[in-house]
Amino acid sequence: MRWLTLLFVALIALLQYSLWLGKGSWLNVWEVNKQLDKQEADNKVREARNAALEAEVADLKQGYDAIEERARSELGMVKDGEVFFQVLPAGTSFTVASQPATSTPTSRKLESKAASSPAAPAAPATKHKP
Repeated sequence: MRWLTLLFVALIALLQYSLWLGKGSWLNVWEVNKQLDKQEADNKVREARNAALEAEVADLKQGYDAIEERARSELGMVKDGEVFFQVLPAGTSFTVASQPATSTPTSRKLESKAASSPAAPAAPATKHKP
């Protein structure tokens, strides 16, 4: 009778080993569930980003307002006849960059900045000797 009890205890121990530590064990399932939760969170973030990008692409394909807004904010472009004003915080120094010979949207922006800035120092006149 004693050996039968030991046999059952050994059999239960073998079954418990595979349940807790073997392939497909509770620990393995728990780790996979943690990885799954992390991946689902990453997927939600990427889905939101993709939805925003899809909306931006659709807006760029359908209308010119988004293109104009992007040109103004990222490239600093202005329309013909517009004057660009930039208000500088108090105590900010401002320097005038050298102007190119041709008038491009970027150079118009710089010209209007220089003309509209009350804190802009006057550039000294330089004379070249012939």
